[in-house]
Amino acid sequence: MIRLRQFYAGLFLLGSLVANAQSFSLKQAVDYAITHQVQVKNSQIDLQNASAKISEIKAMGLPQVNGSVALTNNIVLQRVFIPARIFNPAAPEGELIAAKFGVENSGFANVTLSQLVFDGTYLLGLKASSVYKDLAVKSLTQSKQQVAENVTKAYYGILVNEKRLGLLNLNVARLDTLLKETRALNKQGFVEKIDVQRLDVQANNLRTELENVVRLQELSISLLKFQMSYPMDEPIRLSETLDQVELSTFNLNLKGEFSYANRIEYSILQTQENLAELDLKSIKAGYLPRLLLNANYGYNAGANAFGDLMTKQWFDNSAITVALQIPIFDGYSKKYKAIQSQNNLQKVRQSFDLLKSSIDMQRSQAKITLKNALESMKEQKANLDLANEISRVTRVKYQNGVGSNLEVLNAESSIKESQANYFTALYNALIAKVEVEKANGTLYID
Repeated sequence: MIRLRQFYAGLFLLGSLVANAQSFSLKQAVDYAITHQVQVKNSQIDLQNASAKISEIKAMGLPQVNGSVALTNNIVLQRVFIPARIFNPAAPEGELIAAKFGVENSGFANVTLSQLVFDGTYLLGLKASSVYKDLAVKSLTQSKQQVAENVTKAYYGILVNEKRLGLLNLNVARLDTLLKETRALNKQGFVEKIDVQRLDVQANNLRTELENVVRLQELSISLLKFQMSYPMDEPIRLSETLDQVELSTFNLNLKGEFSYANRIEYSILQTQENLAELDLKSIKAGYLPRLLLNANYGYNAGANAFGDLMTKQWFDNSAITVALQIPIFDGYSKKYKAIQSQNNLQKVRQSFDLLKSSIDMQRSQAKITLKNALESMKEQKANLDLANEISRVTRVKYQNGVGSNLEVLNAESSIKESQANYFTALYNALIAKVEVEKANGTLYID
């Protein structure tokens, strides 16, 4: 009894903490998780990187301006070999002079501007970066859907345990009342002591089960906090109850129109196909000429003494260049790159049939699982109602002296077993509902 009082005191304290905790409906819990989950945050960073990648590629098509300044000290001047007769006509035929050309110190300052006028691979790369951003957006949606699925399942688990705790408390109260009545009858000599002992054992087992479910509920709450990225040391409360979940709507969306595009995996594969097509086009565009414009303007000067370099006159120079680069032969490099890209594109396109078959199987399996779960839940609910009625009749018979204590114990055991089966079926139905919505692509819509 002391342990039981401590247990209920702990329950009261826990209930007080939960009463002051932040309250979440299922939608609010999902929204909170999507805002705080690291998985979603990382996908958002990937999206930011994709946007930055677009700007990076765009920058390649903008004018590029660079400046450079160089001071050179020619420690040993390179010699140039020239015929000696240039300076001395009488020199022997074939004699060479190793002459020094240049100055010991030179300076150079220059500004260059380059502009890409036309490049087919650049234009396709710019388009591919936009498609890559679209892929990042879809990956973010996929992360949100995964988080929503995990939070929903954890939320439903808590609701089922709450309902189970309520019934277990009623069981304990009912059995305690029966135990109290039986003890009174034993004192009056109407029942044997063994009848009291049997009920006492049953009551102890039931209290132990209640404690186990309470601990299981604490674990379920911790799981929900983890899935939501909610602080583990902060209390949390669910604003919805199992009664608010419309069990009658579980069989919705089992029939009706369905589009593969509703599934984010299919949409991502479509984007991957676009990227593969652009990659192939980019390789083929490498056969096109590139047109570039370059301009430079600078100064240079030279002197034998480094100190004189700054006092010498600096001479300017400038040039404008229009270059047309025409690919002629690259050893068939682009040819084999194109073959690989074409094969990758074919693999992506072939994946559509496999993905469609997989989605069809998931939807069919989810529908069957949900139907079976609903049927099982219906049967277990009927069994539970029947077990409650048998227990009521058995207790009445026992109290009137026409029934045995063993019949009462068997009836109580049947109730406990029926409750466990019912809540298992109920949880399975809830999870099956989530799986159907996931298979149809309607679990979470961004």
